[in-house]
Amino acid sequence: MNKAVQGMLMLESEEQLQGLLKKDKVLLMFSADWCPDCHFIDPFLPDLEQKYSEYTFVHVDRDQFIEICREYDVFGIPSFIGFHQGEEVGRFVSKDRKTREEIETFIDSLL
Repeated sequence: MNKAVQGMLMLESEEQLQGLLKKDKVLLMFSADWCPDCHFIDPFLPDLEQKYSEYTFVHVDRDQFIEICREYDVFGIPSFIGFHQGEEVGRFVSKDRKTREEIETFIDSLL
């Protein structure tokens, strides 16, 4: 497992994703091992998971789940999509590096 996403749930199948999305609050993080901008957020991801513990954080490997990326129009990483009981409630999707403050502002906008 990638050490950067130690505490985060790693998506293992499309079936698992469908089950996870039925939960109350889910935050998908699209990333890849080779992405330097994805690794930029590694140091503060555990803090975000703790601060927003009402969310289930799910790491989606862009290379392993390219079809899911296409389905959700995620072509840049790192990117985030928030769900509430299966419905998309917000997205922070771009190819740009994201700061802790930008990610927190995005998550706060979902509440």
